[in-house]
Amino acid sequence: MPKITQLLFDCDNTLVLSEELAFEACAELSNEMLAKHDISDRYTGPALMTTFVGQNFRGVVSGLQQKHGFKLADSEVDEYVSRELGKVIETLEAKAEPCVGVMPVLEQLDKSKKYGMAVVSSSALSRVQASVKKVDQEKFFPPDHIFSAATSLPVPTTKPDPAIYLHACKVIGKEPGECVAVEDSKSGTLSAVRAGIPTVGYVGSYGGVIKQKEMAEVLKEAGVKVIMDDWSQFMDCLAQIEAM
Repeated sequence: MPKITQLLFDCDNTLVLSEELAFEACAELSNEMLAKHDISDRYTGPALMTTFVGQNFRGVVSGLQQKHGFKLADSEVDEYVSRELGKVIETLEAKAEPCVGVMPVLEQLDKSKKYGMAVVSSSALSRVQASVKKVDQEKFFPPDHIFSAATSLPVPTTKPDPAIYLHACKVIGKEPGECVAVEDSKSGTLSAVRAGIPTVGYVGSYGGVIKQKEMAEVLKEAGVKVIMDDWSQFMDCLAQIEAM
């Protein structure tokens, strides 16, 4: 394996506890969408998160159309995505917190200068920027090394498409094998793995031991190299990958 010189972090529920907050806003707009098409099903934030965790809202809208058999015009999708982004950013700027234990690890990595660090997310760039700024993480990442599948690419996409990871590697100037990704979702893991990037699966943001064990199995099946349930384990996980 090539020498690891670059770390690529997912944002939502990997660096920042933001998924639950974001899906509250997603659920409100999703239910509006369903009601408009005379569909009786309704989603809570947690239910929507269980179904679509790791995807951006454009991906959620696409999934809802497929699941419930309705069709939105491209202009309608764009309007919903824009409205969701505004709601989510407002919520994150007020309530977002860092994932438990991540700050000391980022500080240690930053001081060591051994690895470059970047954020690779499905979420819109302005949302990711708002998240890392609110929790005082923006100092760890160069502004041009925060990447969004919804914003940074010529054609918007979402994980599990590997395009955003491949784009990040190209911009940073690294081969996928020189990088390690950290992901908490199946879609995110598949995105990194399909790009050829060794991946650490993080399950610490899932509530309860049972759910963490379930997600650990899901992420292993998706291709992660190692699992961590607490950020204090990261350096050991990284060393395991470097030794492979």
